[in-house]
Formats: sequence, structure tokens, C-alpha cells
Amino acid sequence: MNSDILECDATEQARLIADGEISAGELIEASISRIESYDGRINAVTQRFFDEARKNADGSLVDGPFRGVPFLVKDFYCHMKGTPTTGSARLLEDNVIDHDSELMRRYRQAGFVTLGKTNVPEMVSVGTTEPAWRGATRNPWNFDHTPGGSSGGAAAAVAAQYVAAAHANDGAGSIRIPASCCGLFGLKPSRGRVTLGPDVGESIGGITAEHVVTRSVRDSAAILDATCGPMVGDPYVAPPPPRPFLESVRNPQAGLRIAVSSGAPDGTNVAAECVAAVEEAANLCRSLGHHVEEITSPIDGPGFRAALSDFWPMTVTRGLVALAEQRGTNPDVLVRDLEPFNQYLFSKGITRRAVDYIQDLVRFQGMARVFGHFFEKYDIWLSPTLPFAPPKLGYFDAGILGGEESWQRVLDSFAFTAPANVTGLPSASVPMSWTGDNLPIGVQLTARLNDEASLFNLAGQMEIAKPWSGRRPEL
Repeated sequence: MNSDILECDATEQARLIADGEISAGELIEASISRIESYDGRINAVTQRFFDEARKNADGSLVDGPFRGVPFLVKDFYCHMKGTPTTGSARLLEDNVIDHDSELMRRYRQAGFVTLGKTNVPEMVSVGTTEPAWRGATRNPWNFDHTPGGSSGGAAAAVAAQYVAAAHANDGAGSIRIPASCCGLFGLKPSRGRVTLGPDVGESIGGITAEHVVTRSVRDSAAILDATCGPMVGDPYVAPPPPRPFLESVRNPQAGLRIAVSSGAPDGTNVAAECVAAVEEAANLCRSLGHHVEEITSPIDGPGFRAALSDFWPMTVTRGLVALAEQRGTNPDVLVRDLEPFNQYLFSKGITRRAVDYIQDLVRFQGMARVFGHFFEKYDIWLSPTLPFAPPKLGYFDAGILGGEESWQRVLDSFAFTAPANVTGLPSASVPMSWTGDNLPIGVQLTARLNDEASLFNLAGQMEIAKPWSGRRPEL
């Protein structure tokens, strides 16, 4: 019974509770038992709130659409009152927050019961989850490989069926990369769709978006329906959707104009199995009645890579400078306690000037204009999510490779995902195939600004035509 209910998506779990077929307490105990059984090897959950979750299950549950459904929160941005938000940086071990973020409040109002927080790479700066302090999270499909990052703990937890959905966020691919690595659906909403408040305005340059990783498309749509919208003071506000996102999943439409490209915009080598996954997805879309056209990437890939290489280190540097000011010390003192990769990024970022930051934003805004014209002709851009299958743990290790080589590998991993962050576009990774080593490969769907509906529409059709939820890792 326990394993059966954990195989359900969150929508079905909520229905079972609402219809009295199971209790919230039974479902929560099943999730806790699974975490306790498998997380010693996977290491996805770094903070556990099991006693509080049990009290919530025994008490008066909020009557939202996911009443009583267990949930996990990523250890970054989405603050939970009375718990530390650390970003897997030992520097922030005692960073206990005295309030909920607005998104956390909305998760509670939706009825979710939070069991814990999930692992992330230190300072969420890389597309793997191997923090020195918390330890590496392993991919449930193959323990020698990464689950991706920075939402790697969240994705590993959902893939391992601890929970059906988990909070994640995305600054350069951190929802979509782990979703691809772990065989899940992961959608990054449009800029301004989900508030980062009250503690964060635009992140840096408006690149970060909040949402979840899930096993089903309908869960992602329903959770976005429950959590989207601004709060007072947000610097960006996406217009309200004309109808619930869940309706886009339930009412599929044919005739989408889909542009397909499998070559990386910046010239990064793309593995044959990732190219094959895109070709398979394109053929699937044709069979579903959509118009598919092969194209070359619409953006200046080398120029974008250069701008991102300049911009991304400033995200780490800015965080350290702010923390140093808060503690009345010098950032050079704090950086000594960071891992080699973040030390390297800091050494790059601290040399940048305000004018460099502004120039990068100007380049990104120019890209947004290019995409605006592109999406006058097309509804969806189909591409790989990653240029390679999930690599082995240690692939990005700056302590072994050196900072520059590690950084170039990280930039390779961002080749397809980061353009949607700097332009604010909605983008999703959809499971498509598995390698001979039993590792998932996703394909990426990107749409015009504020058109998550088209992503849910197409992804829902792909899920029905080529289901993935029945395929599960053997733990």
C-alpha cells in the first residue's frame, strides 16, 4: 500500500485523501519511511521536519487543492519560518529565518505538508549537487552519476518517490537540468510569474524563477495555478493567465508551430544520444498534428556565452559582498571558507565593474528582442535540455580540474537552458529517452514570454503519447 500511494502523482494523492481512501497521516508516514529507507544512499534531504509534519497531519490541515500531500522545499530562497536557509554553504549554517517567504505561505495554503529541505550545490552556482559540507546527492537512476543541479536534491527526491512534487528554482537551468537528469517534468515559469518576495526582488538581472519538479505535467500546472501571482513591491509582474494552466493540459490543441534545433548555440559539442532524443521528440510532435520545422538557433551563441561568462560570477560575488557587509567583515575573509569553484567565481566576479554588469543586461535584453521576433513565427522552440547525458559525480570538480576548466564545463551545461533565464522566457524539460546506462535524457520546450500554457499543452500531449511516469529507478 505504501509504495502504491507513493507512485501516484500529487493530484491523485490529494484525491485519495479527499475521498477518504487514505489519510494524510498514512501518506506522510509512507513518505517518511521511504526517506529513512533510501536517503542514506541518495542524500537528497538535508533537513528533516518529520515531527512537525506528523503534528500537521494529526491536526487541522489547510483545505487547499493538495490538502495533506507531502512536499519538500529546496534549501535556497523559499524561506520557511524557524529553519535555516543555507544554500549548502557552511557560512550560512546558522541562518535561521524568522518568517515564511510568500511562496512558502502559498504552499501551505495549497495544503502541502513540508517534510524537509533538499540538497543544493554550495551557493547554487553549478549544475550538479555535490556540496562539500552536505555531501553529494546521487542520481536514483545510477548512483555514480549526478542528479543535476542546483535543484538536484529536489529532483532526486521526486525520482526516488519520496514525494510526488518538490519545490525548485532556476537561475540558469536549475529546474530543467535536474529534471532532465532524473526523468522528470520541470518547468521554469516566465519572469514575474511567481513572486520571490518579500526577501528578494529580481535575484540578479531577473534570471531566477520559482516552481517545482514533478513526475506529471498536470501536477506542475496545478501547482503553478496555486502559487502564481505577484506580491506588493515585485519589480516584475507577469500578466494573469487567461485561464487556469491546468486547462491547457486537459484540453490539448494541435497545430502548434514548432522550431527544432539540436545544435548548441555556442558551439558546444552535443552528444549523439541528446540529438537523437530531439529527433524522436520532433517526430512525436509531427505525429500529434503539429507543424515542425528544422532551424538553426536564433541567437548569437558565442556572444551569449561570453556575456554569461562575465555575468554569472557576479551572482556569487554579489552574495558574498552582501553577507560580508551584514557581518561587518571583508568578503576576502569569507571566500576562504568556500569550495574551489566558488573561490574561482569570486576571483572573476570581484574584478567586474558596474558598467560590465549593465552591458551584460543590455546584451540579454537584445536577446529578448530577438526571441520576441522569433516567437512571432513559432510557438515552441524544441532543443536538447543538456548537451550530454547526466555525467558522473566529480565531472565539474574544480578541486581536480582547476577553476577555468570546471567553469567551461559548467558553461557547456548551460548552453541550452540559460537563454530562457536571461530573457525571462518560460521553458520546460520533458523526459524523452534513456541511455544504455539507464540514465534519463530530456528535451527542452521554450515558448514566448508569458505563454506557459503552450508548454503545458504540448508537454501534456507528449506525456500521453509517450508516458514516462511508469518507468522508475530500481533502488
